[in-house]
Amino acid sequence: MIEETSEGFRSGDEPVAVYGLGKMGLPLAAVFAETSGTVTGVDVDPAVVETVSSGGCHVKREPGLAELVSELVDDGALEATTEPRDAAASASIHVVIVPTPITDENEPDLAMLDAVVADVGRGLEPDDLVLIECTVPPLTTERRVLPALEEASGLSRGDFGLAFCPERTSSGRALEDIRGAYPKVVGGVDDASTDAAAAVYEELNSAGVYTVSDATTAEAVKVFEGLYRDVNIALANELARCTDELGIDVREAIEIANTQPFCDIHAPGPGVGGHCIPYYPYFLIEPFESPTPLLETAREVNDAMPSFTVDKVREGLRADGKSISGATVVILGLTYRPGVEEIRASPSIPISEALTEAGAEVYGVDPVLDSVEEFALEQVSLEEVAAVGADAVVLVTPHEEFDGIDWDDLHRKSNEISVVIDGRQTLSDVDGEWRQYTIGSGYDE
Repeated sequence: MIEETSEGFRSGDEPVAVYGLGKMGLPLAAVFAETSGTVTGVDVDPAVVETVSSGGCHVKREPGLAELVSELVDDGALEATTEPRDAAASASIHVVIVPTPITDENEPDLAMLDAVVADVGRGLEPDDLVLIECTVPPLTTERRVLPALEEASGLSRGDFGLAFCPERTSSGRALEDIRGAYPKVVGGVDDASTDAAAAVYEELNSAGVYTVSDATTAEAVKVFEGLYRDVNIALANELARCTDELGIDVREAIEIANTQPFCDIHAPGPGVGGHCIPYYPYFLIEPFESPTPLLETAREVNDAMPSFTVDKVREGLRADGKSISGATVVILGLTYRPGVEEIRASPSIPISEALTEAGAEVYGVDPVLDSVEEFALEQVSLEEVAAVGADAVVLVTPHEEFDGIDWDDLHRKSNEISVVIDGRQTLSDVDGEWRQYTIGSGYDE
């Protein structure tokens, strides 16, 4: 099966269907297409399918992706459809990369995965290979996906291949990551599935493949990567909250502590955002009975940082004889990460809400966002900041555009500013007559 899968994939004799053309799915489909030359991308959004089918790219700020998609569509190597069953009927390799959101009760919502798996199962043929890339709670592939595929197809384990192969991709560098910035992790429901999946990804990934014992281990690898970061950031944030009482620059202490090879404390900040780190802990907390007090505490610590940030705004205003009620506050950076058009779980959302609830008039600046309807604020451009008469400025996400802020000029034009809160230690050159507080470093005296 291994040699046949590898050769058939390279030659295009084994067509590929990629289910999900989002910000991770489209780059994945493109890399599959440039390798095999026969890929159908599937998405439920007709606008996405229409864009890709015409050679366009709806995923922004991914270097090289738009050009690659256009070239692949022109060459006939990549096409798109809204019909998953049609794609499943013609494909031999099925790659599933749909989101796993969290419900209001913090439970993983696998409805999208279930729907795609049912469609794949209806078109599944003997010797087909199913690859699950979307992040899921451990045991999902073995206990949920496999039985669903068997029921829908009438086939049994061993008649087809099934492996979990998690995406390990960051926005803004998707093609680089998929092609080989890190080795691919592969774990099948049986040895033949693992071997077949490894043969496919070795064609895609120049860094190679890590094969693990089974699909559940591969699922745990992906989840554990996110849990490590969440817990580590929580440690950094808890240490940062001790800054004022200790009277030291905690960031300096962390930096020096990290010179030991066994120490790698992350950086503190105003909160944790994105579609991964804030959600993956619940993939272990909710579905399983084993106690997870550390994971739960880490979530509480990180979720409390927006409130801590607002408290520092209130404290800085009070020191200048002002109340947060009626004050004007500007938030710099609304996305969860610099240069990435993604606001999911962004700390700026609860920060803007808390400031508004406290009676402040809140403005937001973000060079990569066109809409701010999810935030409790009014959007202004960077050039308009001086005109709003800010009493406080909060830097949440350090887009590179903020490096060019002329703080002296801002002070001349907006001398109402009482406090600047730096959530990421990126405003070291600020020199104004206001109080500057850096999370983890304290006040700049």
